[in-house]
Amino acid sequence: MATITFHGGAQEVTGSCHLLESEVFGKVLLECGMHQGGSSIKRIQKEVFDFDPASISAVVLSHAHLDHCGMLPKLVSEGFEGTIYCSDATAGLLDIMLKDSASIYLGDLEKENLRRARKGKSALLPEYTDEDVDKALSLCKGVKYNHQAQICKGLTVNFKDAGHILGSAIVELFIEENGTHKKLVFSGDLGNKNAVLMKDPAVITDANIVMMEGTYGDRNHKKIEDTLDQLKAILIETHARGGNILIPAFAVGRTQEILFYLGMLHNQGLLSNWQVALDSPMAIEVTRVYDKWFRSLDQQEIQGATPEAESILKDFIPNLYLSVSVEESIAINRIKKGAIIIAGSGMCTGGRIRHHFKQRIWDSRNTVIFCGYQANGTLGRLLVDGRSSIKIFNEQYAVKAQIETLGGFSAHAGQDQLVEWVAAFESHPSVVLVHGEPPALDALSNRLYRELNIRARVPQKGESIAF
Repeated sequence: MATITFHGGAQEVTGSCHLLESEVFGKVLLECGMHQGGSSIKRIQKEVFDFDPASISAVVLSHAHLDHCGMLPKLVSEGFEGTIYCSDATAGLLDIMLKDSASIYLGDLEKENLRRARKGKSALLPEYTDEDVDKALSLCKGVKYNHQAQICKGLTVNFKDAGHILGSAIVELFIEENGTHKKLVFSGDLGNKNAVLMKDPAVITDANIVMMEGTYGDRNHKKIEDTLDQLKAILIETHARGGNILIPAFAVGRTQEILFYLGMLHNQGLLSNWQVALDSPMAIEVTRVYDKWFRSLDQQEIQGATPEAESILKDFIPNLYLSVSVEESIAINRIKKGAIIIAGSGMCTGGRIRHHFKQRIWDSRNTVIFCGYQANGTLGRLLVDGRSSIKIFNEQYAVKAQIETLGGFSAHAGQDQLVEWVAAFESHPSVVLVHGEPPALDALSNRLYRELNIRARVPQKGESIAF
């Protein structure tokens, strides 16, 4: 009998990690994600696997966001030598995501060990190295959408488009054991059907058990038309104050969509007073990967807004300032007004956005726009919740800038879309809700019972389910 044990992403939004076990195929891991929030050193030190990584025969990834894949190098460091299955586009993004994450972690560790040496303390050993990142990448096997791949005896995987980010997948796992056939469907992160660039999530109608995310299980997103009106109003008000706009953005998915919408405003003549700066080497590199896969994006949406576009970086916003070097990033500080600065990280847990906060968050003329989910414990969540002062680089800063949230730009399905997606299953599967904070999962569970008579389970971390 197959079982699933929920080691992460259970009643929480980051750190997805689910262990599938069977006497036939052994142990296979669904996701190997990193928790987000706090310093990278403390965060990664706290990541402890409640299983032996060497016993895992394979890993299956839904997409390349770090909260779903960020602990792969540590898994390798502790003995994993199996194959990592993902969509082919995800395989292309993993090289960027894992190397950037390692660079931040190992750089922070080097600085911390220098401080410890000055105090006469022993150095901290790295939880993983660049070599572990390279090995993890060498173990990846990219699979095209709708092409089945046998993981091992008794277990086959198929990826379908989840519409969340480039390469994101709904995972179908076909299990054969003791003469019976079972099917597990894992939603990964389902995309917002109203989002641009990505196609709508694939509809699936049969499964024995469905694991579905519930990030926004307690609410729906604003209509995109209302969100764009809100963005236009922010531009007008901030310009009138003589200020700048700071946008903390996830390098994968959100940055590319923001560039698309700003391109729409440019075509309407609304960006003539603004200089748009993309200050994130990783986001620039990721966008180049998006451009490589440009024809696989939602062309109907793109051509409707930007006719004949062939590239995000070249065609959406003319004169887009791409900041790669530290010197180019510092140069943005010389723009006193009229700058739209897009920088990572999306939850403000690191990256160049913190440097821009240091320069501008204490100035009431400026505006900070959040376009994505801010997890508990992150700097972004503190700002969204109204914190009046924050600590950056061990210094306290007053929060005087206007804080705005644009809900319609979310790359996740809202509650209505989640209910609609699971309602398409005709086989009355068991439903398990993961990747959401408790209030969101409880609200989604209650609605599924009221409207579809589905008694969804909401497992705790460490809980196992047999099926």
